[in-house]
Amino acid sequence: MSLKNFIIAYLSTVLVFLGIDAVWLMFIIMDFYQAQLGDALLDKPNFGIAAGFYLIYTAGIVYFAVRPGLAAASWRVALVNGAFLGLLCYGTYDITNLATLKAWNWKIAAVDIPWGIFLTGTSALGGYALTRLFSPTTTTDS
Repeated sequence: MSLKNFIIAYLSTVLVFLGIDAVWLMFIIMDFYQAQLGDALLDKPNFGIAAGFYLIYTAGIVYFAVRPGLAAASWRVALVNGAFLGLLCYGTYDITNLATLKAWNWKIAAVDIPWGIFLTGTSALGGYALTRLFSPTTTTDS
């Protein structure tokens, strides 16, 4: 994958990921998290740390899902790889929290893991589609 295509894929994927997750966190799920976690939640998120997560996780989505989808010229590859990455990452996060944090519970995990599967798969699909749209050459060299 050329550097230009990687940049297009990365920016496309991060925009899709941030857009969907922002709607989820601000308008749909916050009351649920507040009810489940109460005082364990910060009054205001640490946006610097959150930005680090989004930047790193998006690189993973591009590498493990968007890039293989482009190489195969298959939106299905991007979607399935993205969904599987979401299962691995969000599943690991939630199961580890269940094992180590008093405030974490099965209700949170039962919502968060499917959300991670959906969000990561959809972001990979969106990144794939936008890269195909805005980049004339989307093949990889390895």
